[in-house]
Amino acid sequence: MATPPPKVLIADDLSRAALDIFRARGIAVDLGPGLSPADLASAIPAFDGLAVRSATKVTADLLAAAPRLKVVGRAGIGVDNVDVAAATQRGVIVMNTPFGNSVTTAEHALSLMLALARRIPAADASTRAGKWEKSKFIGVELAGKTLGVIGLGNIGAIVADRAIGLKMRVMAYDPFLSAERAVALGVEKVEFDDHLARADIVTLHTPLTEKTRHILNRTALAKCKPGARIVNCARGGLVDEAALADALRSGHVAGAALDVFEVEPARDNPLFGLQSVICTPHLGASTAEAQEKVAVEIAEQMADYLLKGAIVNAVNFPSVSAEEAPRLTPWIKLADGLGSFAGQLTETVIRGVGI
Repeated sequence: MATPPPKVLIADDLSRAALDIFRARGIAVDLGPGLSPADLASAIPAFDGLAVRSATKVTADLLAAAPRLKVVGRAGIGVDNVDVAAATQRGVIVMNTPFGNSVTTAEHALSLMLALARRIPAADASTRAGKWEKSKFIGVELAGKTLGVIGLGNIGAIVADRAIGLKMRVMAYDPFLSAERAVALGVEKVEFDDHLARADIVTLHTPLTEKTRHILNRTALAKCKPGARIVNCARGGLVDEAALADALRSGHVAGAALDVFEVEPARDNPLFGLQSVICTPHLGASTAEAQEKVAVEIAEQMADYLLKGAIVNAVNFPSVSAEEAPRLTPWIKLADGLGSFAGQLTETVIRGVGI
């Protein structure tokens, strides 16, 4: 009897290209955008793969309801909506696409930076209202200003490169940035407090973790250079929004532009009523090019894993090439069997095995 093809559920809106790739590779696909958590939990037992963007929450409960699930593919960078620890415990690979929307997100950050410097949204609204208030919307030039980048990964590095092209001085705070990498990118590597004290514009490009949550809190904002501007196109929660609102009202921070918020969809927020704030609804990856790229990348990655065992861009497992996978598979099965056997012999938690 022939082995049935792997099945993938696409739970969020993805480009048609992902569907075409799965089907061309012989993988059965169902579409389920907008499924309620209960309906998704009812459907998931039949699937080997789950493709999501940011809307679907892949919780521990959902994973527990998915005995066949082998891989979760996140079309995008952040995996905040996936319980990676629970997936790892159940042996489910979690993949993302760290490069597909890097340029798009970096360009959005730069767009917000320019709009903030020249007060474009407010000037647009004023002009459309029949006013002609040239003197009211005096802006600032970016050339010659100091840009402080928090997090110099893929997106942060692109922002830095483009900012240098705008004749800005660029410095970066990133604990993982080497001195050699900083030199190669043409940026000055600085410590956090120095970064805040000197930056005319602070832009955030770091993941949201327990260490980075509210990295711009009340204390950090007080250390910012007077008149600084804040841009966040990374993750909601990096900025203490209530503290930022107070800093804007006092004039210590001159302006802010945010694409991400602590609670999304953001219906009510302490920043919304402030004239010195620009807000967009999480548009960092929202270009036709980026949507196509991440859909293609996650479909290819998931198909390669389900059909060949190849692992690329996993956040909870080392990369494994298609050539290496067949050699490793017997050992993985052995380790799985030994773990299951050991689990039946003990009542204590098995935390790891050393050699």
